[in-house]
Amino acid sequence: MRVVVEGVSKTYRDRSGQEVVALQDVSLAVAPEEFVALLGPSGCGKSTLLGIIAGLLPPSAGSVYFEGARRPRRPLTATVFQEFALFPWRTVQANVELGLEELGLGPAERAARARRELEVMGLAGFEGRYPHQLSGGMRQRVGIARALAVDPAVLLMDEPFSALDAQTRTLMMEELLGVWERTRQSVLYVTHNIQEAVFMADRVVVLSRRPGRVLADVPVDLKRPRVESQQGEPAFVHAVEHIWGLIKSQARSALLDPGREGP
Repeated sequence: MRVVVEGVSKTYRDRSGQEVVALQDVSLAVAPEEFVALLGPSGCGKSTLLGIIAGLLPPSAGSVYFEGARRPRRPLTATVFQEFALFPWRTVQANVELGLEELGLGPAERAARARRELEVMGLAGFEGRYPHQLSGGMRQRVGIARALAVDPAVLLMDEPFSALDAQTRTLMMEELLGVWERTRQSVLYVTHNIQEAVFMADRVVVLSRRPGRVLADVPVDLKRPRVESQQGEPAFVHAVEHIWGLIKSQARSALLDPGREGP
């Protein structure tokens, strides 16, 4: 299934009643089985755009639509958040089953799906534990398992590993890519980390400082499956340097034009 964002803008009012333009005429698409990273300066509207695609926020202008969504009882999107967003009073198994309950699946099917995704995420044997009994990386694995369990047409990920330490973050990136190789779901992945975006994605969409606009759509010419050694390849280095140049230009323009909304 293909997700299309067409001319999306978002304006809201801050606490003082002033109008703030968060996004301006953003257009992009995520093809079936494609992994797209969304990157830009802090405050450029990346999370706002994800919320609009997820149906959690209405756009002020433009539209989001999904091409080829046919299967009944399959949600269009599922979101993995920066915060783990697990219910502390529910076990690991019950947290993963939450979305399946909302889909109206019976207990046996819910349990089977949840166990399958927990096994995929390396959490077999932890079904009866509670979130406070898990490490940060394990809690985020539960969040990913919960999103995958509902078999969404598009998986939305909002800086899912930013709260983790560097070592755990690297391991989680590799695990997620392994899961993606098996499922080949469409993914839109928000991050601040340029190297992470290039390593994970087929394309990196770069947004400007606020109001967020599409500055560039950068293809990543690296073979899959991805391995850590590819970060030394010329294609990786070139993509990182190109994107960093775009981000730096935004920072410089913010200094030269401080009256305009910045990151």
